[in-house]
Amino acid sequence: MAIFLTKDSKVIVQGMTGATGMKHTKLMLADGTNIVGGVNPRKAGTSVDFDGTEVPVFGSVKEAMEKTGADVSVLFVPPAFAKVAVVEAIDAEIPLAVVITEGIAVHDSAAFWAYAGAKGNKTRIIGPNCPGLITPGQSNAGIIPGDITKPGRIGLVSKSGTLTYQMMYELRDIGFSSAVGIGGDPVIGTTHIDALAAFEADPETDLIVMIGEIGGDAEERAADYIAKNVTKPVVGYVAGFTAPEGKTMGHAGAIVSGSSGTAAAKKEALEAAGVKVGKTPTETAKLAREILGG
Repeated sequence: MAIFLTKDSKVIVQGMTGATGMKHTKLMLADGTNIVGGVNPRKAGTSVDFDGTEVPVFGSVKEAMEKTGADVSVLFVPPAFAKVAVVEAIDAEIPLAVVITEGIAVHDSAAFWAYAGAKGNKTRIIGPNCPGLITPGQSNAGIIPGDITKPGRIGLVSKSGTLTYQMMYELRDIGFSSAVGIGGDPVIGTTHIDALAAFEADPETDLIVMIGEIGGDAEERAADYIAKNVTKPVVGYVAGFTAPEGKTMGHAGAIVSGSSGTAAAKKEALEAAGVKVGKTPTETAKLAREILGG
């Protein structure tokens, strides 16, 4: 099983013909992703050859959906144009938009997040500033390396891209149902709670790993949700135990105010909800292994 992305997902790439889009489209195809088109109004009607796989380029998300039945878009659009591209995907009512782009203005992210809500939330947004999501052995929508793990029983939701990769590698012998990188910006689409709910409902996910980081209160809210709604075991890691107080670290969302938002406060909230929290990614992987008996 999987959440949000399966072998049947038909994927288009907004920004496919740019350097980053070309590079990662090639990698996604190599992972078995069913990429059915790219979107670039200036290159509509052309196609791109990826090692013998011809991928057509369409003028709009709507046209791509009409011609191919696409239900997922991965966006590699530069920050200045990302808001317009996400709004286009929302207007086309594509079910899933995976916004990889880093450096989008918070005002723009807030605008397209609110726009999706005003349109009835017909488009699930993952990101921005995220590595995307992968269902190993089925499909890969984003920039997560496809060769670091295998299909398995663990569901992973993470704010951090690099920690996503590390956790997948640490637990590669057990494998993952799906891994979702939600991004660390102050305004994101899909949250820890959204992924937790999906993994709880997935019959083939036996354990959930949740990676957070300092700043904000997303992890505290997730802890409250876990206590009330999640029956599966959850293990966690919060990046930033050694971060100095009062200093902005890494992601734009990683801002600590007093004791609120610290790694220690988040760890305490998660443990109060029954989540086992490691002090390092490796310790977290060990906790997951112990629970699964692996």
